[in-house]
Amino acid sequence: MLRLNDIVERVNSYLPEADVEVIKRAYVYSAKVHSGQKRSSGESYLGHPLEVAGILADLRLDLSSVVTGLLHDTVEDTLATLDEIEALFGKEVALLVDGVTKISKLPFTSKIEEQAESFRKLFLATAKDIRVVLVKLADRLHNMRTLEYLPEDRQKRISKETLEIYSPLAHRLGIYWMRTELEDLSFRFLNPEEYENISKLIAKKKKEWEKYVESVKGILEKQLIEFGIKAEITGRFKHVYAIYNKMQTQNLEFDQVHDVIAFRIITSSLRECYEVLGAVHSAWKPVPGRFKDYIALPKGNGYQTLHTTVIGPFGERMEVQIRTQRMHEIAEYGIAAHWKYKEGSIEAVESDKIYASLRQLLEWRDIKDPTEFLEAVKGELIPNMVYVFTPKGDLKELPNGVTPVDFAYSIHTEVGNHCTRARVNGKLVPLDYKLRSGDTVEIATLPDKKPSRDWLRFVITSRAKTKIRSWLRTEEREQSKLVGKSICERKFKQHGLDYQKMLKSGELNTPLSELGFKEIDEFYLALGYGKVSVTELLKRILPKERLEGLPEKESMLERIIQTLTRSTNSGVLVKGFDDVMIRFGNCCTPLPGENIVGYITRGRGITIHKHNCSQLLDVDPARKIDVAWDRGFKEPRPARIEVICADRPGILSSITRSIASSDINISKAEIHSTDDERAIGTFEIAVSDLNQLEGVMKSIKRLKGVISVERILGAEEI
Repeated sequence: MLRLNDIVERVNSYLPEADVEVIKRAYVYSAKVHSGQKRSSGESYLGHPLEVAGILADLRLDLSSVVTGLLHDTVEDTLATLDEIEALFGKEVALLVDGVTKISKLPFTSKIEEQAESFRKLFLATAKDIRVVLVKLADRLHNMRTLEYLPEDRQKRISKETLEIYSPLAHRLGIYWMRTELEDLSFRFLNPEEYENISKLIAKKKKEWEKYVESVKGILEKQLIEFGIKAEITGRFKHVYAIYNKMQTQNLEFDQVHDVIAFRIITSSLRECYEVLGAVHSAWKPVPGRFKDYIALPKGNGYQTLHTTVIGPFGERMEVQIRTQRMHEIAEYGIAAHWKYKEGSIEAVESDKIYASLRQLLEWRDIKDPTEFLEAVKGELIPNMVYVFTPKGDLKELPNGVTPVDFAYSIHTEVGNHCTRARVNGKLVPLDYKLRSGDTVEIATLPDKKPSRDWLRFVITSRAKTKIRSWLRTEEREQSKLVGKSICERKFKQHGLDYQKMLKSGELNTPLSELGFKEIDEFYLALGYGKVSVTELLKRILPKERLEGLPEKESMLERIIQTLTRSTNSGVLVKGFDDVMIRFGNCCTPLPGENIVGYITRGRGITIHKHNCSQLLDVDPARKIDVAWDRGFKEPRPARIEVICADRPGILSSITRSIASSDINISKAEIHSTDDERAIGTFEIAVSDLNQLEGVMKSIKRLKGVISVERILGAEEI
């Protein structure tokens, strides 16, 4: 376990004038309030805040940050209060501790809602003080280092969250060493077999790679001496997750990944960076299209380096990165490298761009749906970027794969909403065209042009998706209100009532209130969505004999209700309906054991989706309805899986036997071979619930020759 003196020594190394007594007081306080608490490993809980403070000291952060590291869990996990923290350690530390404290004590309806609200709070606090997210990252890093002591389901959930949010956050802040460690740790728990396999292959190659690095370093040193340049040269290997990612995205075997080694050359001046580039290119031929000048065009997180790929001395592709010592510090410490210390205080310098990019996360704070909020945050944190220009030459940094519609919404919501065509480098292109770095994009708009639901099929930025969904929902709500109003007026007329007169006089206020509606628009909306009947309102206005005595024409609403109440045996219970027509969304194919939600579809009953199905993000939440699995229903549900394996005799038989041994029927199977001696099999199977599906997938994955097993989800327009 890290010792207090270790932390004090680290802080003294970069803050020699700091009052380290406050660190000692924070340690004593943390030890006192955490007394008797143990971690899942069985070790004293105090070891965790000590390690977090140590990571913050490694980042060379200020005294308040290190103290917060020691105190970050006190309010959340002990009887300590923020008032007590402020009284003992000052307002600044109290605000930081509050910022990293989760909202775990409030009543939430689901885990995803709790997760969304905690991140919402984190980003709001980060907007006020960026040190909050740095403390949170240090906390998550140590938790990931000790994740093996938790149950497997929690390991996977925490690792998935880390890979999707915390690792990209570290990247956004420019702390690359932390990003890579978080990625590798997440990969280790999400896919332990692949992690172990690649780690062993790396270990076998390590001596060979080290020999190669020393050989190339010698050649580079001689080349730089000829050019009269003094520089530091190092070689580094790609980390496990980066190699795995390349194997998956480019469909490669381990031995086919050639640029595993990268060389870094650190110079003393900006001018020498370009001189070194010339020396490298004069020695070896550069690979066309693989040169990137991040010095002239820095990344949004402040990263500056020249990247080039050359055909090296042994005929292998070789990446070379060239930067100054200052650029290297920024790449290592990220935003922390932009801070300087004066008389015990922090002054942020040169970090406006990083702060601005992180503040973009606040744009999504008003999204109420927790699934949509988390999707927006993840989309905003996509690390791979392209750099495109406006017609005036302004640079836009956008996620890789963006289209002109994404670009239009990055300019302004109105530009996106009224986007009609786009020119890239002077040429007309389709709106789903994929932009590339260096493109100049010009957007044409028309006042009567409106967003299309089809745009959601190809836009990738959170901003574009959210703005399009917002517009579509508003349109849908307005149309549904008009439908509801029309039904209401027609129904009242059938019963000889002057609807408009009763509405203006206020006669409908009480019956509407009894039905749970504060205003008439809410009633129109529920009526238009088929969630309520006009008859329910009329029952509170007319005498029973008059209501029963008049003939009623079947309205569109009645047809919807009749459709909804047809009997089915689906295994799903719908709140408010005893008998209802159910269908399952092909887009997410929910299984018993997964959280589900219903969606009212006119004329087609209620469609059941997984609670986090991306299709539900495109619809008005007012059309959702509470549903639950009927635990007494045991009939199997269909699921589809894709198995990628080596194309060798007997493997298909092994896979089918593995499925059959789990007492699962195969209703359909399709197999085809690929050019790289692999086979891809798609199996439609019948399973009782999510646990059975996950069990058979694990069983198949253990078979020799199987590369991956994935659940396949369909696509459906709501």
